[in-house]
Amino acid sequence: MRRPVIGITTYSRSEANDFSLPAAYVDVIQAAGGTAVLLPPQPNPEPLLEVLDGLIFAGGGDIDPARYGNDQHHETVYLVDADRDEFELELANLILKSQLPTLGICRGMQILTVASGGDLIVHVPDAYGDRILHRLDHPRRPTPHAVQASPNSRLSNLLEAIEFEIVSWHHQAIKTVPPNWKPAARAADGLVEAIEHQQHPWLIAVQWHPELSPDDPIQQKLFRSFVATCRSSL
Repeated sequence: MRRPVIGITTYSRSEANDFSLPAAYVDVIQAAGGTAVLLPPQPNPEPLLEVLDGLIFAGGGDIDPARYGNDQHHETVYLVDADRDEFELELANLILKSQLPTLGICRGMQILTVASGGDLIVHVPDAYGDRILHRLDHPRRPTPHAVQASPNSRLSNLLEAIEFEIVSWHHQAIKTVPPNWKPAARAADGLVEAIEHQQHPWLIAVQWHPELSPDDPIQQKLFRSFVATCRSSL
């Protein structure tokens, strides 16, 4: 049997006219038994669903706040890209109507939230303070903290864990959980760290970066479960 083909969205076009993605995303999919294909922003994403066995919405820069009805021009908003927003929101809307196994990571969780009618916190410290640091600044870098999964969630079942350490790197997050989704994990400050769709066969999104924990067996169960689901539909 062939390895399932997993599409992963890329970062925006750079000033050097390149599309890129951290290799960690590709590495964890390959380690879990999948074949990774990078998906840069492009028009008309619908044909992609015909050739992919699974999809990952990757992390990256911020979604334009206007996309979720917020006209706040916060100084912390960065790397907004209209082409990437348009592509990923259109792709997310297609996923919500499909059966394609899909995982959202960080920005990917936010894209799925906005596509589903939810909105975001523009800057997490403004709403949650600094009890839990979800990203370190100066220089900007990831930080670990604990997350607690809901005991009856699909996420806790596939990770076989309720409380665990994650690597966090974000300053925006879900403000309102959209219809047909439910929270699957939270940080100690109450911030929603994971959501899962209640009707889709496999549609889970996490606010942290599991690809940055390649040696953590709990985090890698997420990718193994995802790839195994993609393989089962071949």
